[in-house]
Amino acid sequence: MRRNDALSRLVDGLSSLKLTIACLTLLMVLVVACTLAQVNLGIHMAVERYIRSFLVWWAPEGSALRLPVFPGGGLVGGLLLINLLLAQFRRLELSWRKAGLWVVHIGLALLFIGEFATAMLQVESNMAIDEGQTKSFSEDYRRMEVVVTDATAAEHDEEFAIPDSRMRSAREIEDPGLPFKLVVRAYHQNAALTMKGPGDAPSGATAGIGAGMAVRPRPPVTADGEQNTAVAIVEPVLKDGRSLGVWLLSNALGAPQGFIHEGRSWKLALRLRQYRHPFSLTLKDFKHDRYPGTNIPKNFSSLVRLKDEAAGDDRDVLIYMNSPLRHGGLTFYQASFGKDDTLSVLQVVRNPAWTLPYISCVLVSLGLLWHFGVMLRKSLAARKE
Repeated sequence: MRRNDALSRLVDGLSSLKLTIACLTLLMVLVVACTLAQVNLGIHMAVERYIRSFLVWWAPEGSALRLPVFPGGGLVGGLLLINLLLAQFRRLELSWRKAGLWVVHIGLALLFIGEFATAMLQVESNMAIDEGQTKSFSEDYRRMEVVVTDATAAEHDEEFAIPDSRMRSAREIEDPGLPFKLVVRAYHQNAALTMKGPGDAPSGATAGIGAGMAVRPRPPVTADGEQNTAVAIVEPVLKDGRSLGVWLLSNALGAPQGFIHEGRSWKLALRLRQYRHPFSLTLKDFKHDRYPGTNIPKNFSSLVRLKDEAAGDDRDVLIYMNSPLRHGGLTFYQASFGKDDTLSVLQVVRNPAWTLPYISCVLVSLGLLWHFGVMLRKSLAARKE
């Protein structure tokens, strides 16, 4: 009996209007805090820290201690979704008269579900293309990968990519396609690289250019437009325990480093994580229009040639502001430019849940029209009487 009473009180609390108001208030506070934090953290990091986390953490300066100080958007949004669903089934009458409110609640629930799906599934990257250049891959500007390349064959290279998440969590990395394992001696998300001076500590590398360099770890950068200089110290070790040297890899180094083992040429590099696409884009022309007599940007546009042999697609597409290209589950937005207007930077977004917000808005609009239509009809009928 007591268990049933406790469960009933819990359900009453989770479906109460007070919880709805509290959650909406917390979300408004989080939005304001996230907006202010973008100045120092950048848009992506601020959203991850305040909106897409279950708790907002605070770390005292100079300390590794982290303390939870506020509920995050994930926790508040989850509570609001539960509150919405329980209130719908407990308080809304299942009838045609309340059908509009049912549709509105379903639309709002889809909106929250869409945000959770976007946070988990969305992948963003960039494709920087010079005029006349063709590319079939994009790069993640926040994540890195270590690439081991078998460059023996003249016609093609075989790559083995290891994401930075594995470099931070694993001490030894093995792949069935490699005749050796990679032992991770150190990984720095951001660091300064300089030539080794008299008082500098050794980097730990024994082969390649890294043997003469010094590494100074730095806090990761988060502001928009800034780029981390990642450093990995790795050691290829054969199955019999023999070492092939300790190598320093970084995205700040221009060219890969390599060695030869049993007649096969191997290269090691650290770069921005790449996403390969089964089609290619060629930048035919980039335009940067300005208002007459000023340097104020008016429009950016990229004329690209899309080639997808598998889909039988070969056509010109104009990508400009608010008019992206959608192809192969990806959306290409005009994001930036460079090199005296000869380089176009496209933002590439993969978001399987991108339609959910649109469906939600349609359902909420239809539900409100239905509900107010019923109320208007009822009011007109009452006046006639």
